[in-house]
Amino acid sequence: MPDFSIPLSGLTAESTALSAIANNLANQNTTGYKDTSVLFSDLFYQSLGTTGSGDPIQEGAGVQISEMPSLFTQGSISSTGVPTDVAIQGTGFFAVQDPSGVVEYTRAGDFSINNNNYLVTANGQQVLGYPAVNGVVNTGAGISPIQLGAGTISPPAATANVELTSNLDATAGVGSVYSTPVTIYDSLGGTHTLTFTFTNTGPNTWSYNLSIPPTDLNAVNGVAQTGVLSTGTLTFNGNGTLIGDSGGAGTPVAGANNVGNGTVTGLAATGATVAQTVTLTATSATTFSVVGSVSGNLGTATVGTPFTSPQLDFTINAGSTAFAAADSFTIPTTPVTLANVTKIPIDGFVDGASDQTFNWNLLSGTTPTITQVAAPSSTSATNQDGNSSGSLVNFTIGSDGTITGSFSNGNTQALGQLALANFANENGLQLDGSTDFTPTLASGPAVVGVPGAGGLGTIAGGSLELSNVDIATEFANLIVAQRGFEADAKAVTTFDQITQDTIALKQ
Repeated sequence: MPDFSIPLSGLTAESTALSAIANNLANQNTTGYKDTSVLFSDLFYQSLGTTGSGDPIQEGAGVQISEMPSLFTQGSISSTGVPTDVAIQGTGFFAVQDPSGVVEYTRAGDFSINNNNYLVTANGQQVLGYPAVNGVVNTGAGISPIQLGAGTISPPAATANVELTSNLDATAGVGSVYSTPVTIYDSLGGTHTLTFTFTNTGPNTWSYNLSIPPTDLNAVNGVAQTGVLSTGTLTFNGNGTLIGDSGGAGTPVAGANNVGNGTVTGLAATGATVAQTVTLTATSATTFSVVGSVSGNLGTATVGTPFTSPQLDFTINAGSTAFAAADSFTIPTTPVTLANVTKIPIDGFVDGASDQTFNWNLLSGTTPTITQVAAPSSTSATNQDGNSSGSLVNFTIGSDGTITGSFSNGNTQALGQLALANFANENGLQLDGSTDFTPTLASGPAVVGVPGAGGLGTIAGGSLELSNVDIATEFANLIVAQRGFEADAKAVTTFDQITQDTIALKQ
């Protein structure tokens, strides 16, 4: 009699294959779904004896399902533009935690933010990663739920550096004034208007005054503060390039001769009753102090006290002898230096903010940011590095899983970093539904790390990984499974007919 169990085992196996194929086709649009294949193996064999040559004669008992592995090939990446959507490119799984604390793993990155600002899956599981503290991610710590959202705050920062890109009009007359404001911040995030005031004091020379409103500052010993924070002088050369901010002078000249602290070339006498004038002009046309005298055959003629002038004139009285080559006079000059104006103090804010200092950066690298050419005084750009507090506006997720937030105060900072997990044997994972996997002894424990490192894949923010089901392949498998099922069914009907014929023999 035929053994019905053999074709029935085939029907069972093919039925399972048809179910797996149908499940694949049903999940062709499921985010992160991995195609499942069905592998068959034969059952045990019954020995019926041996041939004359000793070869075994065996009868098979049918077929069974030996394995149903998931195919962890890469699914297509589809851009969604949704900030919370993420896709894995390469190896790895997202680690997610359900409310009971059980950690599962998934390839589906269709996340969202819940009412507690946690990043969660569609099933409410919290996404695990490395949280950031004050914008710094510590990947050496264990993974935990990532929290971000509208409640995230960027703290204020006091202004530490200010920079102007300005031009001062070289044709402006002495006494001309130009002012430009810059908004700066204190340690509480309060704003203050810092005013730069430039006053022309002569060719190629401008004084400056930095101030904030006196009402922004507390009185000192009952006396209101002026609000003036810093003063000084800017010095330009003949090309309009800033060469100094110390108020120093260039090298004086007498006629065509540089003299400095040296000896003047002899000047011819014009007669015993005619006065002589020696003109000293600073090459940078700036301010410098003159303390000293003309000496030598002339006796002594005092040359003024400290002064402010593009040039110095003094007269030798009539009847005196002309300068001789050995005659000398002394003009001490302060060297011209150019550097950033540093540690400008602001003390006693009315709003209670901490005292602070800031730098006025006159140099961008080695290039001065202030020029003096024949064009209207203007400021083309201002920069300062302080900010008020700000709330989270949006965020992006980078290829290494770092979540970078953009805040209303213009700042950006890291909010956390997604973690990825991998397993020694991916096919050892248990399928739990909802595209979740649970580790087993066969899979080994999860190895967690940073995306893009240690063999893990990278992250595509604003995207989702689609199912890796190939419809053409599934249809081909469907035909094969259908034919196998029909063949097994035909064997059953054949066996049934044989059985009926056998029963009919007794009649």
